[in-house]
Amino acid sequence: MAYKNHALVLKFVNDTISGVRPANQEQIQSCQRFLKTLENPEYQFRASEPEKIISIIENTLVHSQGENIAGDPMTDTPFLLMPYHKFCIYDIMGFFHKDTKLRLRKEAFIEVPRKNAKTTFAASFAWALGLYYRRSGSKCYIVAASLKQALESFNFINHSIQRMGEEQNFRIIDNNQEHSISGHFDDGSIFIQALASNPDKQDSLNGNIAICDEIHTYTKPKQYNLLKQMMKAYSNKLLIGITSAGDNMNSFCYRRIQYCKKVLDGTVEDEQLFVFIAKADEDNNGDVDFINPIEHEKANPGYGITIRPTDMLNDARIALNDPQERKDFLSKSLNIYTASMKAYFNLDEFKRSDAKYSWTIEQLSKLNIKWYGGADLSKMHDLTAVSLYGEYDDVDICITHAFFPRVAAVTKSDEDGIPLFGWVADGWLTMSNTPVVFYDDVVKWFVAMRTMGFNIQQVGYDRKFAEEFFLMMKSKRFNIIDEPQYYMSKSQGFRRIEQKVKNEKFYYLHSQAYEYCVTNVRAVEKVDDAIQYEKTQPDQRIDLFDASVFSAIRFLKSKEKSRTAAAWLNGGKNE
Repeated sequence: MAYKNHALVLKFVNDTISGVRPANQEQIQSCQRFLKTLENPEYQFRASEPEKIISIIENTLVHSQGENIAGDPMTDTPFLLMPYHKFCIYDIMGFFHKDTKLRLRKEAFIEVPRKNAKTTFAASFAWALGLYYRRSGSKCYIVAASLKQALESFNFINHSIQRMGEEQNFRIIDNNQEHSISGHFDDGSIFIQALASNPDKQDSLNGNIAICDEIHTYTKPKQYNLLKQMMKAYSNKLLIGITSAGDNMNSFCYRRIQYCKKVLDGTVEDEQLFVFIAKADEDNNGDVDFINPIEHEKANPGYGITIRPTDMLNDARIALNDPQERKDFLSKSLNIYTASMKAYFNLDEFKRSDAKYSWTIEQLSKLNIKWYGGADLSKMHDLTAVSLYGEYDDVDICITHAFFPRVAAVTKSDEDGIPLFGWVADGWLTMSNTPVVFYDDVVKWFVAMRTMGFNIQQVGYDRKFAEEFFLMMKSKRFNIIDEPQYYMSKSQGFRRIEQKVKNEKFYYLHSQAYEYCVTNVRAVEKVDDAIQYEKTQPDQRIDLFDASVFSAIRFLKSKEKSRTAAAWLNGGKNE
């Protein structure tokens, strides 16, 4: 308790958990995790270490620009950390494996809305860590999707060095070729460099500290993973990932957020990772009360310090009256991940419907359901998808599976950002050990499902590229039906899925591969309620959704024939 910030951090933790301080669920979980780690006998808490970091920051760094909430200039005034900053430092720097010098946290993910001093905080933290670990020869890389963004952190540190009059003790290179700061001391060294993310040219980096700025703009997981791999020579390393929300729900950042939420929930154990996510809370329907000042305060830990409440409320009213402003307000000011405006579906609706049901494949195989198949076959070396579609107790059930050639998997996973290897691990994808998709694997899947007990009535497919598939399926005695890719025909299956999702009567067995494809669907309304759909970007995939549409069409046409036959029989009896 003798340490200057100890009581302040504990108050922040307790006020967050108790509700005295408005906070979203993820912040509450992060504070609960802090207390849980504090009680874990495997770890030791040492307040002296985070106190050193806080002291370095607040005694060496100054603001380089901006005004405070009262309108006073902040340039050259001390950079003082906010309570949430100090909480992050205490959690990251305070926990050690018992009786060792090894820190527990090696990676940090911090997601807060804009203007909550996250970039300057990450820069100040990296600067202090560099000095703290100077005996190890500290090397810090500040990496963003654009060099301009990376220079925000670099210029902040550089300005403070100039303001302290210490530039003669550092070698500062700041030109078109390089942006770096290096310093050599009697007991160590420090090196800081700002870079634009380029994984093809950054394979040889070696360092103990990295800042990944605005992760939502990263196009490939490799941009993040290379920096993580460069630290293997160090034991007490730290990768700091900072971001605000974006609109691409197929991005590396969105999938990283989902992983971090699992860590906070306790469904995934990753003690090396520190997570702090500040956002507005959503209700059960995924809606946000974005006019409510309480939600503004939940999402912004700098509320009343760097965030002006009146400006926030004014922006919320504009978003209420002008829907085209709403998406950016939700993502940048409230940290709500919004689907791209090009995407037709709201993924949250699919997730809400799917979450209501929990049948396993084994359980479904034993139910009295007539199943209808669909196959979306690739031309050569791309994603192939299959689906089974059935109805039970007014709930439409869709089982999907994908296939991909292993030879092309690494390239496509990297270039197009498709999480193929994650799907393999989760059981949603089979990799063919051939340069192209092996149709025998596709047929085997249908055979295996039938053997398990699925009563497969028909399988719809597009005959393009599928002569071999057709013959193989026929040889296994499947009733296979040509389903050409006409938008008028596909509209039926599309609308059926859309309707069932809206009514929360659609279940897809929690498949993240299916969710990936759903978020890539772009659709255009045509006459007579018909709809024509395609993928939002050339490098994205919708094949699993396409296969589900094929199977839904087969399901609907079979149902229509049954109704027609029943009506004819009833008519005959009435006569």
